Amino acid sequence: MRSPTPDRLTRSLAATVAIALLTVSAPASAQRPNSHTADWSAVDRTLGRAGANQPGGVRKYSFPRTDLRVTVDGVALRPALALGSWVAFHEVGAGKAMAMGDLVLLEGEVQPVIHALQQGGVEQTALHNHLMRETPHVMYMHVAGTGDAAALARTIREALGTTATPLAAPTPASSGTAPALAIDTAAIARALGAHGAVNGGVYQVSVPRSGTVREHGAEVLPSMGVATAINFQPTTDGRAVTTGDFVMRASEVNAVIRALDRGGIAVTALHSHMLDEEPRLFFMHFWGNGDAAALARTLGEALGQMAVQRARR
Repeated sequence: MRSPTPDRLTRSLAATVAIALLTVSAPASAQRPNSHTADWSAVDRTLGRAGANQPGGVRKYSFPRTDLRVTVDGVALRPALALGSWVAFHEVGAGKAMAMGDLVLLEGEVQPVIHALQQGGVEQTALHNHLMRETPHVMYMHVAGTGDAAALARTIREALGTTATPLAAPTPASSGTAPALAIDTAAIARALGAHGAVNGGVYQVSVPRSGTVREHGAEVLPSMGVATAINFQPTTDGRAVTTGDFVMRASEVNAVIRALDRGGIAVTALHSHMLDEEPRLFFMHFWGNGDAAALARTLGEALGQMAVQRARR
């Protein structure tokens, strides 16, 4: 057999190097498992409802606490404002999913939920308040797990079954147009530099951070709880209450607090929601009650202190 010539060896080596470079430089989205084709039907069946598809292949399930009647300073909170339990799934490997969520609980529900989750291998990553002065008092439990998606869903379903959370499949929404809110949502969107959507009588805006968040090497996408959430519930005469949480690096925290304080929006909690995320993130909850446009301007100024993805205003 004839030995390869030097020219043929050179061409072969160059081709090998080119293939290696293409593999290394491929974007993260090309190397990530094809989450868009993941089959979530088993999770749908287990949780008793169809999940909502989110960008990046995330599947999100909502469990609004419609059984609760919670008020803050005399304002009755809609579930979509601050009383929505949820869990999101994202495929992170063949037959393997990451699940993250936030469960809205009464104090007496906390320990039964912890027990059920721990029995099934779903961890708690935080337990705390998001609001102040609410009646009855509400706790928020952040959860996370990695493994078979259907098994994770079963554990979460069993945990929710220990609470009064409504678990029947929600009634399909009417095909008619939802009534307009009595606040100027276009002005709110301009002030925030981000568009939202009306859900359950609440205008909800989600603002992703710039950059990538990872936990245990897997990317945590914005819809899994690492985007700033800002919600407006109309009250009367162009006024609204607003709440949500800013997702920040440590260096951003006090600049955001100062912006909120200047505009009369109260900070109600500052804490973590996760355990091993990179970079380290802090979550700050807030409460405001006043003219909706003025509230939005203050919240927009606070967003301006952070590295976030915003549309042109």
